[in-house]
Parts: sequence; C-alpha cells; structure tokens
Amino acid sequence: MNFAGIDLTLSAKLFAALFAIMNPLTIIPVFLSLTADRSPAERRSTMLVLNATVALGCLICALGGRFVLGVFGIDVTHFQLAGGLIVLLLALSMLSGEEHSAHAGTEAEKKTFSSASSMGVYPLGIPLSIGPGTMTTIIVFSGSSATAGGAAGFYLALIGYVVFFSIAMAVAPALSSVLSATALSISKRLMGIVLAAIAMEMLTDALGHLFPAWVAHAG
Repeated sequence: MNFAGIDLTLSAKLFAALFAIMNPLTIIPVFLSLTADRSPAERRSTMLVLNATVALGCLICALGGRFVLGVFGIDVTHFQLAGGLIVLLLALSMLSGEEHSAHAGTEAEKKTFSSASSMGVYPLGIPLSIGPGTMTTIIVFSGSSATAGGAAGFYLALIGYVVFFSIAMAVAPALSSVLSATALSISKRLMGIVLAAIAMEMLTDALGHLFPAWVAHAG
C-alpha cells in the first residue's frame, strides 16, 4: 500500500517488527528496577541516555549496516537468511514466555547490570533494546530503501518507532502501575506471533534469491 509515494506496507512491517523485538512494555520494568535507588534526576538522566543510545544505534544500523557487510565481504542475501533465523529464534522464545539471552543477557551478564557505569548505554541500551535481533531487522529492512517510496517508508517507520519508544520510556513511572504480569505475558506472546511471521518472510525472501528456480517452480 502506497500513500503519497510512501510504502506504508513496509512502514507497518518494520514498526511491528521493532515493537515486537524492543517492546517498551518489557524494558520499562527492568528500567524501573535498575533505577529504583536513584533520584528522580538520575533516573531522568538514565532515560535520556537510553533514548539517545537507541536513536544513535538505529541510525548507525540503517546508514552503515550494509556498508559494514560489504567491508567484510558478506553477501546481503546470506545475512538476511542468518538474520531471519536469529529473529525466528527470538520469536520462538517469546512464544514460550522465555527471554532469549541475545537480548536479555546471560545470567553472568545480568549480575553486572546494576553496577554498570552508564546503565542507559549498558544494559538498557545494549543489549536490552538494541540487540542482535534489532540490528539485523533494521539492516535487512534497509535494503528496501533502494526506491524513493521504500526509503520514505523505511525511515518513516524507523523514526516513528524511535519517537514512540522515547515517549514510552519518558512516561515509564506512570505506565508501571498498569503493567501487570498477565499483561506482559500476553503482550510477549502476541508479539512473538507477529515476529515469527516477519522472520519467515525474511527467510523465504532470502531463499527466493538463493534458489530462484525453486521460487519459479513454486509459483
């Protein structure tokens, strides 16, 4: 679907994928827990650093992700295939109600979270918000920005989600009162279904480029 030359279908897919992977509803409880003993000013400072880290990380992945792949001689199609597998693993862990260590951190890493010098950067920014799944998704979708409409749709969704995420974190204390364990569990599983569908689209698209004859036969 296009509007004023903007690929809104791409925008919707990217926004949904980012919401599923870096869902503020799952990050807010961690943010409030890690900053529980901080003053309001310190908590606000951590929130601003987190939002800046997310915005900068997303921008770097969008503008430089494919350049880095080229430097290392990594084929974009192969990266998309690997990325689809990573996103699918994240989706499956969400559907089972678990946290994948790629984003939530390992048990050893979690022990260092509260003593981090800048929690807005680590662990709240990386890896809880900007982890392998987020990076992969942005880089893969950036390939759709080859056309003017695709580029407009890609950056509309990316900037829109960063703004949405920042607002959600800014009102985190207010949202905490309505974030029950049941609501978080339902949200995680619903987002897992959405993310699994997007991961399968990444995989089938990559396989289509690798095996064009198979796609032609299937069609």
